[in-house]
Amino acid sequence: MTNVTDQDRVVIFDTTLRDGEQSPGATMTHNEKLEIAELLDEMGVDIIEAGFPIASEGDFKAVSEIAERSKNSRICGLARANFADIDRCWEAVKHAEKNRIHTFIGTSPLHRAIPNLTQDEMADKIHETVSHARNLCENVQWSPMDATRTEWDYLCRVIEIAIKAGATTINIPDTVGYTAPVESADLIKRLIETVPGADEVIFATHCHNDLGMATANSLAAVAGGARQIECTINGLGERAGNTALEEVVMALRTRNDIMPWHTGIDTTKIMHISRRVATVAGFPVQFNKAIVGKNAFAHESGIHQDGMLKNRENFEIMRPEDIGLSGTSLPLGKHSGRAALRDKLETLGYEVGDNQLKDIFVRFKDLADRKKEVFDDDLIALMSVDDEADDHLQLVSMKVTCGTGGQAEATVELEVEGADRIATENGDGPVDATFRAIRAIYPNTARLQLYQVHAVTEGTDAQATVSVRLEEDGMIATGQSANTDTVVASAKAYIHALNRLIMRREKAGPGADTREISYKDLT
Repeated sequence: MTNVTDQDRVVIFDTTLRDGEQSPGATMTHNEKLEIAELLDEMGVDIIEAGFPIASEGDFKAVSEIAERSKNSRICGLARANFADIDRCWEAVKHAEKNRIHTFIGTSPLHRAIPNLTQDEMADKIHETVSHARNLCENVQWSPMDATRTEWDYLCRVIEIAIKAGATTINIPDTVGYTAPVESADLIKRLIETVPGADEVIFATHCHNDLGMATANSLAAVAGGARQIECTINGLGERAGNTALEEVVMALRTRNDIMPWHTGIDTTKIMHISRRVATVAGFPVQFNKAIVGKNAFAHESGIHQDGMLKNRENFEIMRPEDIGLSGTSLPLGKHSGRAALRDKLETLGYEVGDNQLKDIFVRFKDLADRKKEVFDDDLIALMSVDDEADDHLQLVSMKVTCGTGGQAEATVELEVEGADRIATENGDGPVDATFRAIRAIYPNTARLQLYQVHAVTEGTDAQATVSVRLEEDGMIATGQSANTDTVVASAKAYIHALNRLIMRREKAGPGADTREISYKDLT
């Protein structure tokens, strides 16, 4: 329930592990989900929507373990409007010190047509399922999916039913990202003024970014009276994504003159978790992305550089230190020691033990020998290298020749479950030849959906971060790797994606349909 003292407090509901993971190719491993949940918990996120427990056994286990491990955040699971989903959700979240069931149903004419329910039949279903959820859990969120395209009278009616059935939070999703900010603010305001009991619950907003207005719509909804923002790290999510956590949090912090609301987020952890989510999800952050993009605090124009030297506030409305950046280039090189490396990693948000530091230091020295200067972004990329100890395929060595005289040739040696295998293949360029050699060693039918390269820092000695997305029999997996040699990074990223496909096959089991649960109808 809200009261006068809560009016300036905005609850942050992060759904990176649920809605964010629905992005094609963004599937995370069990350990990656636990890691991201721990970072969100440390960051001060109020509510973590940890997954959709009935979707798979893996999702159920991840939500359950996150619930057991959580220290600060309320742990939420998603459930469709039926008893089986709700019961499974409760089983997953019930061990959290603070928990929540989030149940939903599509209320617009388009979505009512999917189950072929009349308005009255759907209203009865909402009452039954919300009541069932509230009998299990005292904290229940209800969402009318596609609310912004639902008839006004019917939307008011079903919200009133959900409140009377025991919902404590009413979420208003702009499921297809169709709304404009002025509409978003007006809708929340009118609902609070119109629906009986609206003053006894928290109204939430969940905005998609199909027209590029998700963050604006979320902030407008808060101006209209919403006190919970649903968002994801980096705006990850279906289609064009969701409201980005870092954008709304920094907007509230930076413009508290016109938006006098606050959150409990530790903003200095923003850059670290942004980079980590980008790595595990396989979705590199675009350079010009607000707040966390590589160019967000970069100034190339001579006029801008001059203005920055005179006063950084001329062209920066926030400090890079506020989100966890150092604000200056990292003066580390091949002569730097472990103490300097540990200190710098700590300023970037990484806490490493002595044994981990030894391993990182070896890789740092190897990188420093190949680069004149190691920058913050180089270290972040270095820390993002996945542990390959349990991988089925590991790169042992490779040699590639290419030029104008004919096709490129790649000789690749892989360790395949303990046995070394070598293959040599030709291809249309060094990367194509390398991928062909890997397929010759480990035959597969995976189709390359995405191959993307970007330089982590400037210069001919810059590290290249390569992202690869593979699809096989409806399963999608991504891999990412960073190296000063683009072809080596490409090989490692491709192998990383293959290892994820292998892992997903094993988890699915013989004959299992990994697409049994459809995500396209979710909020």
